[in-house]
Amino acid sequence: MSEQFLEDEKRPTTPTTPTTRHVDAGDAGYSKSLQPRHVNMIAIGGAIGTGLFLGAGGRLADAGPSLFVAYAVCGVFAFLVVRALGELVLYRPSSGAFVSYAREFLGEKGAYTAGWMYFLNWATTGIADITAVATYTHYWHLFSDIPQWVIALIALAVVLTVNLISVRIFGELEFWFAIVKVGALLVFMAIAIFLLVTQHPVDGAVPGPSLITDNGGIFPNGLMPMLLIIQGVVFAYASVELVGVTAGETENPEKIMPKAINSIMWRVGLFYVGSVVLLSMLLPWNRYSSGQSPFVTVLSHIGVPAAGSVMNLVVLTAAMSSLNSGLYSTGRILRSMAVSGSAPRFTARMSRTQVPYGGILLTSGMCVLGVGLNYVVPADAFEIVLNFAAIGILATWGMIMVCHLLFWRKTRSGELTRPGYRLPGSPWTELVTLAFLLSVLVLMYADGGAGRTTVLCLPLIAGVLVAGWFAIRGRVARVAAGAED
Repeated sequence: MSEQFLEDEKRPTTPTTPTTRHVDAGDAGYSKSLQPRHVNMIAIGGAIGTGLFLGAGGRLADAGPSLFVAYAVCGVFAFLVVRALGELVLYRPSSGAFVSYAREFLGEKGAYTAGWMYFLNWATTGIADITAVATYTHYWHLFSDIPQWVIALIALAVVLTVNLISVRIFGELEFWFAIVKVGALLVFMAIAIFLLVTQHPVDGAVPGPSLITDNGGIFPNGLMPMLLIIQGVVFAYASVELVGVTAGETENPEKIMPKAINSIMWRVGLFYVGSVVLLSMLLPWNRYSSGQSPFVTVLSHIGVPAAGSVMNLVVLTAAMSSLNSGLYSTGRILRSMAVSGSAPRFTARMSRTQVPYGGILLTSGMCVLGVGLNYVVPADAFEIVLNFAAIGILATWGMIMVCHLLFWRKTRSGELTRPGYRLPGSPWTELVTLAFLLSVLVLMYADGGAGRTTVLCLPLIAGVLVAGWFAIRGRVARVAAGAED
């Protein structure tokens, strides 16, 4: 039976009846200005963020060297998600990405749900990003007298302006943001390897595998701490799907996308897993803390001048990159929804430079509200709001896998044809990934605190979505019937 299944997988799927490919009105009007180097660096930049540069310290302190196992496991599932999206992109490139595919395979309700959950993710992430930018900037005394909200607004204005000018300028900025992040990691890894080879002491500890084996091994606190940090590690990869959104503004996506997506796997292994293994062999895991970047912890102990300032600049760059990506992607997603009636009309508007400025401005407005949110709500409430981003990304990844599963079913029945670039192991890959995403929700609840409160808010989020759908379904029907422009 398994042999028959494998033979079926190898057999080319050719439509037995002629079909008309789905056309999404939201894909019209974009320029094809993103170059291969932009897409490649957007792919890697989406996989590297503050979760590694800043968050790895606290996670090492909680779970020890087993953090690299968590990064590896979550990295595999993140790759499967983006690989599934990549196959859908090669089947039909779309700036609406997973929202457009949800519309094709699940109907307008599916597109509505996918789009607004993605907006929830980036609206709350954007609030965190500009808050982080202001906080990191205050690290330098030169800016300490400038109010935090002023710095946050300046950062937002810069990134907003870049996004509104043209997609090429966005791509260029994201390219250089990614260069800074990758360059910082490569320099650190080179220093770490030098320290290992020369056995140069770091804070009195001689680097090497013995720092892992002599301090409790890979799982010094048992398996449970590693499982509990998986929920946070997943969101370190929360922008990998961005590469799929770029397909609608790229020439020859069928050539560029497979290379960019395939490279994510080895980059995750090199930068995430490799960095954590090196960190674990340079200092005992219990020397790291959540209050300091683990890279700064190491570099400061070997006397690297201004290590804190340099890494703070890198983390600042990562936050700016995340904000830049959020404005870009939500602008395209909201436009795809607006032309079908499930988002406000103004988010469908395009500028003369072929930029969907309406959706970008809506996300920016939410970020501005977030600046004030820092001051008017307690810290715990603010953390719960930001945890909504976690729910948003889980919903987005889940929707991508569901869409791919439905696409696969249509190819099996001969209605559609799979491209040569495919997600391996369908349909089991999709089912296992969906089970993993569901388990992350369970882990969020099990961990207590803001994570549990966020999971308990799921019925509230569902209620808001249902109410919103009943409010706009009439307009969606009119748009579909051609009765409303």
